[in-house]
Formats: sequence, structure tokens, C-alpha cells
Amino acid sequence: MGRFSLIPKEEQYFGLFRQMTSHIYDAASKLAEMLAGNPSEFQKHLESIKAIEHQCDELTHSISKKLNSSFITPFDREDIYLLSNALDDIVDLIDDAARAVVMYNVRETTDYARQFGDVIQRMAVQLHEVVSTLERPAGISARLVEIHRLENEGDDLYHEAIGDLFQGTPDAIRVIRWKDIYDKLETAVDRCEQAANIIESVIIKHA
Repeated sequence: MGRFSLIPKEEQYFGLFRQMTSHIYDAASKLAEMLAGNPSEFQKHLESIKAIEHQCDELTHSISKKLNSSFITPFDREDIYLLSNALDDIVDLIDDAARAVVMYNVRETTDYARQFGDVIQRMAVQLHEVVSTLERPAGISARLVEIHRLENEGDDLYHEAIGDLFQGTPDAIRVIRWKDIYDKLETAVDRCEQAANIIESVIIKHA
């Protein structure tokens, strides 16, 4: 698949998107480490994720400002706006999940939560690789397919996790706590796929 052919070129957007997906990976890695780690470290991980979330917000703002001043963009302005917000949302949702773990005073995570952390981290890797090759999107299709596969894995995991909450005689507090956390984790997985869908749409438009 060829390089985007719009002239003059605005290369800076690609660099900003790479920075955003790098932040997504960092936040996802912190979340995975948090969900697999010691509860005494939860607050420290949350603070690290919050700092990354602020950096991603600043990048999103930079992209919005650049859109207002750019004469020619590498692809549609609307798609740039949608993609930057979708990427920013992923970090927001990771932050929401981490905050919920701390807010609910979770003292022991679940295997489902740890698996969610792993899925989100793997999706973050694929997203970063996709965005890193967006300028010259040869071979990008396999990574997009993998993101879709991981989203399906996340869906299956969510249904298993929710089903497990209602086995036997459910504890109401545990159900409320973990259903909310699982909802936030599953939404983060969905948002990763939505970002991939935007990228796929951009590639098709400019193929």
C-alpha cells in the first residue's frame, strides 16, 4: 500500500500520534503491573497512570491547535480529530479502571482482571506499531486483524468474568465493585478497537 500522496506534507501529525500510542502503551503496562501486583502499590501505580493521562491530554490539545493552523493535513481533518480523541480516550479509560480499583479499596485482584490487563497491554503494542507505520502503511493489515482478535478475546473474558460474579450465592458488594471495574476494562478494550477502525478507514480512503 502506498504512501499518502497529499502535498505539501504535514509530517508532525504522525509523530504526535506515535507519542500518543507510546503513552497508551506506558499506561497499559502500568495497569497490567498494577492488576498483577501488590495492593500496597496500587496508589503509586494510579499516580503514574494519572501523570501519563495528563501528558496524553496535552498531546490531544496540541493536535487540536495544529488542526486550527494547518492548511494541508495528511488526511481528513475530521479523521485526525476522531483518531486523536479515540487514542486519548483509551488512556482516560485505563485511568478510570485504575481509579476504580483504588476507590473500591480492592485488596486482592482477580485472574480475570489480570487477563484484562494483559489484553489491553497487547492491544497497546499493536496500536503503537500500527500508528508507527501509518505514514507508510505496508503490512498494517495483519496488526489490525490482531487488534480485532484481541477485542474478541476481551469480549469473551468480560462475559466469563461477569458470569463468575453471579455463581453460587453472590456477595452484593463484590458484584458491584467488580462489575464496575470489569465494565471499565472492557470499555478500554472496545476503545482500542474503535481507534483501529478509524485507522483502517483512513487507509481505505487514501489507498
